[in-house]
Amino acid sequence: MPELPEVETVRRGLAPAMEGATIRELELRRTDLRFPFPDRFAELVAGKRILSLGRRAKYLLIDLEDDWTIIAHLGMSGSFRVEAERAAETPGSFHHPRSKDEKHDHVVVHLTSQDCSQRVVYNDPRRFGFMHLWKRSALDTYPAFVGLGPEPTGNALDASYLASRFAGKSQPLKGALLDQNVIAGLGNIYVCEALWRSHLSPRRRAGSLVTPGGRPKKELVVLTDAIRAVIADAIAAGGSSLRDHIQADGSLGYFQHSFSVYDQEGEACRTPACNGTVARIVQSGRSTFFCAGCQK
Repeated sequence: MPELPEVETVRRGLAPAMEGATIRELELRRTDLRFPFPDRFAELVAGKRILSLGRRAKYLLIDLEDDWTIIAHLGMSGSFRVEAERAAETPGSFHHPRSKDEKHDHVVVHLTSQDCSQRVVYNDPRRFGFMHLWKRSALDTYPAFVGLGPEPTGNALDASYLASRFAGKSQPLKGALLDQNVIAGLGNIYVCEALWRSHLSPRRRAGSLVTPGGRPKKELVVLTDAIRAVIADAIAAGGSSLRDHIQADGSLGYFQHSFSVYDQEGEACRTPACNGTVARIVQSGRSTFFCAGCQK
């Protein structure tokens, strides 16, 4: 499933085509994806100008006139592409094959912007993605957003904040970091990478990074910096092209080529002077990759 950097990459790829444009027509080629489309979805957004594109955790936010926001989730295989209205071919060069079967093009947003007409096509072979329509002024009441923690890219995430959430916790560090109520949008791949960068074991108790007085230990400061850095690096690299993830313009992200531990089972650890080997364990049904030699 695409993680935060992938969704941010999609947002940045769609913004030039969508921001400021008007939705001439929303074409729904089926009645549902993972969930049914909102009632009167096409009718309510037709004729509305797109004010901006945002993101919350792993959700894409398309802000419209009249206080409406389209909330989109890519699921496991969802992707967007931008096309000219009468383009015969999908633009872009793809490393991973992308479905060209029209039955997987489930949503088409027909846009008008000055003298230019484009369409944004949502393709989703597995149909695990979804779209909802919500009032922008009430976004904090959207069920998936209630209780969400701060973004790993924002100033609200610091070591003192994590200390307040980890204090007294016996939960393994990996699980604590995957809790979306602690940090929004942080997923399995980048938790593994951040823990490796900070030389912390995913099996270590979260509370062990907090002093008896509730202050962050130096290790927690290092971890916080590692989380922010690994997310920033992944966004800068265009997201990680795993399985079906493709940027809006058809190009691929390249951060997966610099993974240090994720999916590197059996490889030598890249930490200088470490003679360890990357291992894989399962925690709460998820694969965890780490080096027992340098992650303590």
